[in-house]
Amino acid sequence: MNFLLKKLASLNIGWNERPLTEADLYALCKRFKITVEEMPLRVSGFYYCVMGRHFIAVNSGLSADRKLFVLFHEFAHFLLHAPDRGATANFHGIGRRDRKETEADLVALIALMPTNKVIHRDPSELIEEGFDAEHVRDRFLILEKYGI
Repeated sequence: MNFLLKKLASLNIGWNERPLTEADLYALCKRFKITVEEMPLRVSGFYYCVMGRHFIAVNSGLSADRKLFVLFHEFAHFLLHAPDRGATANFHGIGRRDRKETEADLVALIALMPTNKVIHRDPSELIEEGFDAEHVRDRFLILEKYGI
């Protein structure tokens, strides 16, 4: 967990200090030369790398809030799970839940709901603010389990 927190803090963008925005996400993608593609998809989104170039594909039919979660989730795959340089193509999490998917969710949830936004608050307040109930539940589990 410390590795993850140090990696996120090294981005110097305010991770876990303030809620991150779509502009923050696009600034990170520009910094790391990740192309974001919005298109009709059967899934919410995915990260992939082809011949050393990094891409995030996101479903163009998602609501703005859901899209932002998916974008940060997929960025987390780039940040934490990018393939070795020798890989020609690498996809993450298509159709399955594993440790990498859980880590990507954790990164996205903290990006959108930093600790200072959830601590000492009732989950219903965040839901009333428009956050997805499942995301709020998961964010409080992260707070309880890891203290972040």
